[in-house]
Amino acid sequence: MTAPIPMSPSPRPAPQGPRREVRGSDSIRAYMDQVRRVPLLTREQEVELAIRHRDCGDPGAARRLVDANLRFVVRVALGYRRYGVPLPDLIQEGNLGLIQAVERFDPTRGIRLISYAVWWIRAYIQSAVLRSWSVVRVGTTHTQRRLFYRLPSEAAAAVAGGGTAGGAEELAERLGVPPREVRDMQRRLAGRDVSLDAPVDDDRGFSPMDRLADGGQDPETEAADAQDRAARRDRLRDALGCLPARERAIVEQRHLAEEPRTLAQLGEDLGLSRERVRQLECAALVKLRRALFADAA
Repeated sequence: MTAPIPMSPSPRPAPQGPRREVRGSDSIRAYMDQVRRVPLLTREQEVELAIRHRDCGDPGAARRLVDANLRFVVRVALGYRRYGVPLPDLIQEGNLGLIQAVERFDPTRGIRLISYAVWWIRAYIQSAVLRSWSVVRVGTTHTQRRLFYRLPSEAAAAVAGGGTAGGAEELAERLGVPPREVRDMQRRLAGRDVSLDAPVDDDRGFSPMDRLADGGQDPETEAADAQDRAARRDRLRDALGCLPARERAIVEQRHLAEEPRTLAQLGEDLGLSRERVRQLECAALVKLRRALFADAA
């Protein structure tokens, strides 16, 4: 098994690993200039480095293979900018795909690394786009993923050809899928997530959160419930007042305290056995039920 590609910075002027922070247009341009300065590898150099990595686990060979192909990741990432994911994030995901490709590359098959790696680069970038598109997963099947990326361009082509952008039957025929699959993906693409805090009314400052229905009770119901709770508390207080002091103390400390006490603890405080405390508790509860039932009747 080959050793994994190290994530530590390269000593050469190449990019410092796929998780390097790239922010702002100036940083993007600097990054692109940096990767373009890394020399490309000849086929012979690429095969030699790939064999050294595969057979010897040479991290330096793996690093050179990655660094020499980072410019191609940028090219692929640029094609996915319209999906709303920041370009630095697309590049970082594509770099991870490139690393995966270097790990799996077989130099004896007679193809260049980038011809193989481009599929891994696209897969990682597309996965990132799908994850960012919605909290509800889209593109969970091969057909859905193909529609997610091709439907907008095919719709544009249909319009250019005199068709209708939203014609599911025409688009389905172009893409070779059932019309229901096209309609389903059109609904998903049209229903992007919206932040509940995002303003929707510039003049009044309303957000979707302001327009959500209140799941709580209406004021009249809340007031009635509060009155009912107060009445129950009053009846319980009156019923407790009819109990002997010792029984009332047992009930309060066993059933009404935030931290109820045990029979043994109360027995120790009152100088009674645990069984005697239990008997007094049972007698007090019977009296309470009778008093509360009589008040309710």
